Amino acid sequence: MNYVKAETILPDNLLKEIQKYIQGEYIYIPSEQSKRKKWGEKSGSREYLRNRNKDIRNKYKNGHNIVDLSEEYFLSIETIKKIVYKKT
Repeated sequence: MNYVKAETILPDNLLKEIQKYIQGEYIYIPSEQSKRKKWGEKSGSREYLRNRNKDIRNKYKNGHNIVDLSEEYFLSIETIKKIVYKKT
């Protein structure tokens, strides 16, 4: 998260109004609900996991067993089971 000086982006009258409530402290202003990104969208983690899980399901369908997939992807057997048995 990057910090921005309020005086560089806010109009003076708004800055003075905010100073009535808080001075010299950090304040977090959240994004609008409609503009928020889901977990992993910005970093690419979401897409990486989606592709990894797709690869695991394809390998399972092509005959790889759960134990081998667990070792290949460094995941627990239970996690591999959740991935391959999940309804998509």
